[in-house]
Amino acid sequence: MKIIWWMVEAILFIILLPFIIYAIMSITSWGRIYDDINDVPTKKTALLLGTTKYISKGEPNPFYIYRIKTAAKLYKRGKVKEILISGDSTTKYYRETYFMRKDLIKAGVPLSAIRADKKGVRTFDSIKRAKEVYGINDYIIVSQKFHLQRALFLALCRGDDAIGFVAPEIEGSAASRKMMARELFARPVALLDLLGLSKLYKPWKKEFKDAL
Repeated sequence: MKIIWWMVEAILFIILLPFIIYAIMSITSWGRIYDDINDVPTKKTALLLGTTKYISKGEPNPFYIYRIKTAAKLYKRGKVKEILISGDSTTKYYRETYFMRKDLIKAGVPLSAIRADKKGVRTFDSIKRAKEVYGINDYIIVSQKFHLQRALFLALCRGDDAIGFVAPEIEGSAASRKMMARELFARPVALLDLLGLSKLYKPWKKEFKDAL
């Protein structure tokens, strides 16, 4: 009988674990995420996290559009002096930083204020490389709130002095609900990355790449 109860408890723990991790990462970011341009502290660099410009059927990705506008707004309001764009540009099918640079310039950010990390394949890579490759450990992360919570958790655990500035999203939309659901997977994976245990999810890495 005890074995059955242990099995039930183990199954419940496995089911609840993603929600526990989700909550921990949300709590960690309290007080470090801003949505008012007048309140956000000034820092030298904004780290703009990449995403694909287009979704299925060639439609513009609203998450991408809002991130570009938000990063440009930070620069034009004097909240940052430069923008480090970080995205996947490692193959001909992924050219995130190419489009990000082009659209930031269209939004009024000079080329001289833009740096590009073409190997920011995942959020963990973007945070890690900001410090190790570009020497940046004090910055404003730009993305949607659900993404900022995970990114800030990674940054803070790595010893960075990071804050987040919210890019808008269409709350309640199908796309927004889908991204929120992905976070339940992405946050445990982020924890595995921090612990150096990425090999545990390596067989499924390609399938879930867009959630990371």
